[in-house]
Amino acid sequence: MTSHDVVGLIRRATGERRVGHAGTLDPLARGVLVVGIGRAATRTLAEVVAHEKEYVAVVRLGMTSATDDEEGEKSTREVPRVPTREDVERACKEFVGEIMQVPPIYSALKIGGKAAYTRARAGEELKMKARPILIKEIEVVSYAWPEVCVRVVTGPGAYIRALARDIGVVLGVGGYLAGLERTRVGQYRAEDAIRIG
Repeated sequence: MTSHDVVGLIRRATGERRVGHAGTLDPLARGVLVVGIGRAATRTLAEVVAHEKEYVAVVRLGMTSATDDEEGEKSTREVPRVPTREDVERACKEFVGEIMQVPPIYSALKIGGKAAYTRARAGEELKMKARPILIKEIEVVSYAWPEVCVRVVTGPGAYIRALARDIGVVLGVGGYLAGLERTRVGQYRAEDAIRIG
């Protein structure tokens, strides 16, 4: 179910035309999606988007993906040495703080008025510009080659797919996002959410 699907479902259930959401979830992701119903609520969504977000992500190492996630065409990387947990933790620490991040080509970011993913799927060669983002915390929850599970707290505008890709780059083995759950948006937590589907 996409974020757009959720908005449509809530429109039909409530009969309210003014329904919006705070921050699109990738199609393969699950978790917290803050939805505003009615004019007063939808006006506050821009403020909600600006709050920090928390994720639990699974990064698959030793491969890369054209879309930086499970959906894209994969390429296997040669791995002369399997990274240790210490290697993985050291690599993750490099991304804590304000960093420059190159967004994924297959993202909803607008380039010349069109979503980047639309242009990429049409076969255009895109060069995404790095932009500043804030990674507040990264914790390695578990690691068993080739998968590492991390908990990440970010400011607005961070792409976890790009973070997964970049962790793989730092480790020299490649990597992509194999699973993602958004567990919190500001004060809104998964344990307090209403489950749909």
